Amino acid sequence: MQGKTVLVTGGAKRVGAAIVRRLHAAGANVSIHYRDSLHEAMALCDELNEKRADSACTVQADLLDIASLPRVVEETLREFGQLDALVNNASSFYHTPLHEIDEQQWNDLLGTNLKAPLFLAQAAAPELRRRHGCIVNIVDIHAELPMHGHLLYNIAKSGLAGLTRALAQEMAPQVRVNGVAPGVNIWPESAAWQDEEQRRKLVAHTLLKREGEPDDIAKTVQFLIADAPYITGQIIAVDGGRSINI
Repeated sequence: MQGKTVLVTGGAKRVGAAIVRRLHAAGANVSIHYRDSLHEAMALCDELNEKRADSACTVQADLLDIASLPRVVEETLREFGQLDALVNNASSFYHTPLHEIDEQQWNDLLGTNLKAPLFLAQAAAPELRRRHGCIVNIVDIHAELPMHGHLLYNIAKSGLAGLTRALAQEMAPQVRVNGVAPGVNIWPESAAWQDEEQRRKLVAHTLLKREGEPDDIAKTVQFLIADAPYITGQIIAVDGGRSINI
């Protein structure tokens, strides 16, 4: 990762911050995208720049504003002069049963999880081709195994899985495109997921009988960027075996 520059969307908190920290520790310069998490993004950026001067920057954008996405890439290039990898991590996630779905939810969930990764890839493509770089999309095991009551999220992540494979074909041979599909690695922040009994039931379906960590995702992202030159069009489940034991 020495001398590489990576843009991570939703990089200020949770899994995104774990990815940013791991890639930075491996030597990469990091561009931390955020929408509303200004305090967290600036704190993380300051933390990393204290460790290595001028190695991290922040860029703010609402990923639903497609017209702003080229600027996210441009600001990264202006800061570091290159872009070697794009990590599409930012995501919306909430309950959407069929009878409650409206167009705003469609635009939000499909926009954040599918539309934005596509148009960010489009904006980054010339530089990634020039650098023979890569894209890593954070998908979900529920792209293949729908989660009840989360219809739009399931659709969006299924689309992202398809986009991952299609982009791998479209951007070859210069750019590799892969995905990481988390399982029980970090709990959603909503109150609906704070029930301990529900959590225990989900963990019981993992073959390893334990929760994963955000850094498990980050390690896999690092592997796909730095150590997998002959892997493209693949999606790696990092779920403790849950996707084969549901």
